[in-house]
Amino acid sequence: MPSEEALPAHIRQRGDLEAGDRALSYPPDPEPLEIAVYDNHAHLEFADGENPMDYREHLDRAEAVGVAGVVQVGTDVETSQWSVALATSEPRVLAAVSLHPNEAPRLHERGELSAALDAIAGLAGKPRVVAIGETGLDFFRTEEPLHDVQRHSFREHIRMAKEHNLALQIHDRDAHRQVVETLKADGAPERTVFHCFSGDGELAEILAENGWYASFSGTVTFKNSEGLRDALRVMPRSHILVETDTPFLTPIPFRGKPNSPYMVPYTVRSMAETLGVGVNELATQLTANTYEVYGRWDESPVAPRASV
Repeated sequence: MPSEEALPAHIRQRGDLEAGDRALSYPPDPEPLEIAVYDNHAHLEFADGENPMDYREHLDRAEAVGVAGVVQVGTDVETSQWSVALATSEPRVLAAVSLHPNEAPRLHERGELSAALDAIAGLAGKPRVVAIGETGLDFFRTEEPLHDVQRHSFREHIRMAKEHNLALQIHDRDAHRQVVETLKADGAPERTVFHCFSGDGELAEILAENGWYASFSGTVTFKNSEGLRDALRVMPRSHILVETDTPFLTPIPFRGKPNSPYMVPYTVRSMAETLGVGVNELATQLTANTYEVYGRWDESPVAPRASV
């Protein structure tokens, strides 16, 4: 089983790169959910906070509060390989593999994009890989001359998802229209999820019309995110999911602190309040939706646990 020491050094040391003025202590555990849910997008490879947790502690604390498992998401070849290895031996983890949209231009400039895409394609058929992503378009960090490189990478990920009958996790930043256009032009996979949904009610209507899913993170709890709450109300209940994007986007009242899958109950309770439904009712729906998109965590066996 992968250990903290097995993580890529450049990932293991990234804990405070985007911290800024963050308070780096982990928040307290929430009240446990009565109906278990799943975190459908996390990056457990990040060592974050003043006392970084390895994946075991993340998962143990999550399980204790009713978060039964996570989809661990790779964003380059190295972290995708680690995600697959972890999912293969850890029953609470399923894997998603990809090149992040902002990774594609960097690889292109080094002449390594084609080889990296081939490597991701090779991982797509591995056991307990349930999604391709996060992929998509990010026009916030990538400038115009390299937009076409992102589109090429995005289209290759769409192709992989359809070829392997996997879910597709979308990263969409400052590119709503272009992401939708690409999905329609290339034909979206049957199970397409807008990870960390960042649109409004209008984009939610487009997702609903096309049968795509919206995954809500801690941002839906922020005071200035009424547009996200409008979108949550617009989406069919059958097409909403919940995630953390660990270690980022920690929900209110702990915005700015490190995030972890055990924080999901805070977001679930906020979503239930927005929708005017009971927490147990929403948790039941979220779990059913998660199974519909990714399957069940116990559908495929895991390798024997390695000694660590």
